Amino acid sequence: MTNSGERDGAPRPTALVTGGNKGLGKEVSRRLAARGMSVLLTARDEERGRAAAAELAAEGGDIRFARLDVTEEKSVRSVAELVGASFGRLDILVNNAGVNGVVRGERRTLDEMSVEMLRSTLETNFVGAFALTQALLPALRTAGGRVVNVTSALATFARTTGSGPAGRADLIAYCASKVALNMTSVLLADQLREWGVTVCAVSPGYVATDMNNFAGTKTVQEGARTIVHFATLAPDELPDRAFLTEDGVAPW
Repeated sequence: MTNSGERDGAPRPTALVTGGNKGLGKEVSRRLAARGMSVLLTARDEERGRAAAAELAAEGGDIRFARLDVTEEKSVRSVAELVGASFGRLDILVNNAGVNGVVRGERRTLDEMSVEMLRSTLETNFVGAFALTQALLPALRTAGGRVVNVTSALATFARTTGSGPAGRADLIAYCASKVALNMTSVLLADQLREWGVTVCAVSPGYVATDMNNFAGTKTVQEGARTIVHFATLAPDELPDRAFLTEDGVAPW
C-alpha cells in the first residue's frame, strides 16, 4: 500500500502521535497536520480517538486513527505493521501517552502508595514508549526520523527538592517514569545517530489538562507549540542529548 497522502509523486511527511484523543496529543496532531503531514492519531480509547481524528480531518488535515495501547505487545505490533504498510516510513514519532500515577482527589503518603500503581505508571510512561519506538525503528530509519519523548520538569534532578512538587511522595511513580524516559532519550539518541534518527526529551510545561485536573498554568496550545517546534526542527539545529523546554535547553 502506498502513502495515501502523496503529492506530485512525493510522499507527505508522516507522523504518529500517541494519546491523541485529547489534550496535548490532539493539539499536536492538529498542528502537525496543518504543516502538511499525514498524521496517524492513536489512542487507547477507540471511541474518543476516532471522534478526535474525525474532528481534525474535518478541519482539512490528513489524519487517520488507529487504536493503540502502548502496554499491549499485540497492539504495538499491529500499529507498527500498519505504519509499514500505509506509509513505509515515519518522519516523526511523538510519545505523548502517559498517566500521572496518582489517585485523583487523594494525596497519599509513602506508606499508602500502591506498588501496583508504580508498576503500571512505569509500564505506560516508560516501557510503553520504548516498546513503540523499538517497533517503529524500521520506519524511522527509512525516513531518518525524529522521536519526541514528552517528559516533565518534575523529572529533572535540578527541580527535585523536598519543598517542591517533585518532593511529594505520591509523585514518585510519575517522576521516576519520566526520569527513565529521559535517560532512554539520551541513550537512543546515541544509538540511532548513525541512522540519521534524532531523539529528544521535551517538556511542554505545566499544561492544563485532565491529568492535573486542569490546574496547569499553560494552555494546551502553548504546550503543543513547544512539542511541535522541537519535533520539526532541522536535525542540525536540534540540541544533542538535551532536556528541552520552551526556553531551550534545561538542566537535567
